[in-house]
Amino acid sequence: MRWSPVFPLSRKKSRQLRALAPVIVLAALTGACSSGAAPTTYDLSAPTARIGGAGRQVLVNEPAALQALSAQQIIVKDVSGTITFLGDGQWSDNLPRLVQTRLINTFENASQIRGVSRPSSGTVADAQLISELRSFEVVTPNNEAYVEIAVKLVNDQTGRIMAGRIFRASVPVAGVNAAGAARGLDDALSIVMLDIVRWVSGSHIPVRDALPQTSQTAGQSPA
Repeated sequence: MRWSPVFPLSRKKSRQLRALAPVIVLAALTGACSSGAAPTTYDLSAPTARIGGAGRQVLVNEPAALQALSAQQIIVKDVSGTITFLGDGQWSDNLPRLVQTRLINTFENASQIRGVSRPSSGTVADAQLISELRSFEVVTPNNEAYVEIAVKLVNDQTGRIMAGRIFRASVPVAGVNAAGAARGLDDALSIVMLDIVRWVSGSHIPVRDALPQTSQTAGQSPA
């Protein structure tokens, strides 16, 4: 048997290797993390339909939502209420902001309402649409995309709630994966948004700063 001589490292070399060790470990971890495929990004659409309106201006607020619904993850919920996320897909923006944008687009595409905008636009409006995103998930084991949004119409001048309603829709999904979930949730949301637009367009919304009509005093001729 032949022995290979082992020479001890000098103190300088030893210090250099110890200094490089964290860098080598970090590089290995970064390589391991980047080896996985990036999740596919999915958008939501705004449906188009011809819906008559009352010619009012409405501000569409960003929906309130729980933390689980406030990010970009695509949610799956089972009958026990346990929530999981589909790692192979994500929404193109935080979900409440994305729903707000597509609801505004649906008003623009579908309604004769004189104007819709965000509260941040500074627009003087007749009413505000305040909403809460209650559900936006694939429900198992039924494998259905389920969307639920509660909305309120608020008089922008007085702050009084004029009307409120909860809108729901469910659509079957072919499979519990990102592509199937995104398609089903997009279809369910389109149903809900069109129903919201029809409801708002058919609601009685007083015109802001409308002057009350005063009756003429009996026997007094108009000036």
